[in-house]
Amino acid sequence: MTKSYHVAVVGATGAVGTQMIQLLEDVTFPIKEVSFLSSARSAGKKLTFRGEEVVIKEATPESFAGVDIALFSAGGSISERFAKDAVAHGAIVIDNTSAFRMHPDVPLVVPEVNPEALRDHKGIIANPNCSTIQMVAALQPIRAAYGLNRIIVSTYQAVSGSGIQAIEELQMQSQAILSGEEFTPAVMPVKGDKKHFQIAFNALPQIDVFTDNDYTYEEMKMVNETKKIMSDASMKVAATCVRIPVITGHSESVYIEVEQDNVKVSEIQALLRNAPGVVLEDDTANQVYPHAASSAGKKEVFVGRVRHDLDDSKGFHMWIVSDNLLKGAAWNSIQIAESLIEQEII
Repeated sequence: MTKSYHVAVVGATGAVGTQMIQLLEDVTFPIKEVSFLSSARSAGKKLTFRGEEVVIKEATPESFAGVDIALFSAGGSISERFAKDAVAHGAIVIDNTSAFRMHPDVPLVVPEVNPEALRDHKGIIANPNCSTIQMVAALQPIRAAYGLNRIIVSTYQAVSGSGIQAIEELQMQSQAILSGEEFTPAVMPVKGDKKHFQIAFNALPQIDVFTDNDYTYEEMKMVNETKKIMSDASMKVAATCVRIPVITGHSESVYIEVEQDNVKVSEIQALLRNAPGVVLEDDTANQVYPHAASSAGKKEVFVGRVRHDLDDSKGFHMWIVSDNLLKGAAWNSIQIAESLIEQEII
């Protein structure tokens, strides 16, 4: 008899939680029951799943009784508060926050890159940062074939990565500027930081607050998470993360140096064309390349502008784009759940 699963979504009313619920409609594994959990203010509201109304419940330690898979996307503090309760009730937690990503006992997983790491879980599995996910998914086939010595990435990230208030601020500021009205920035680049700046018709080279080494936490996430996912602490990784006035879709300019000599652009393109979860859009003669607007609402990672560095024979540049709420968050979490079941880990 095929096993069916009880799945809980924590943060069910949020942007990522909503996407998770939509994606669960079409998963490859059987679902016997869903629980939608949120804060007290959302408890009692109803969401529809597979044609039936489901009442949202307040998240409590007891909410996880009988749950097999708990998808968390309600903020790090909520994950820290309830994840261990879920594990204690027998659930496997797939956490979409930064709460556990760098914990040595928690696998950090992108299924196209390191699905084998799931076998080492101790109840909690971390979903990487959105900008990290799309980059490593695209680079993995290249790394597997030719090795990687260095990664330098500059990101151009959508405001939805900062939440609904950032989206609203972008829309408000855009309308105000076009109407010749004044406004006072209140959210971007970081709501909790000392200063706030215009995001509409602007680019802000700050995502999250700065660390002691003058990199932001977002940049350090990309550095440290890439090394952990690729199991290579010696990997040379550097990142500059920029917020731009786009609602959905993170874009990245990525420079890599491979280990092998005499690698051709056509060989890298062939690898990307056949890589799982990756779509190659690379025909500069016809202006074919990925962009944020065309990636929105799609699960894949899109790669284009693959070209040789002009000075380093082992260096290559490329442009990587993906929907930060889907592959960068909800879809990768669902893929982890599917991989757990495919590998018979749960």
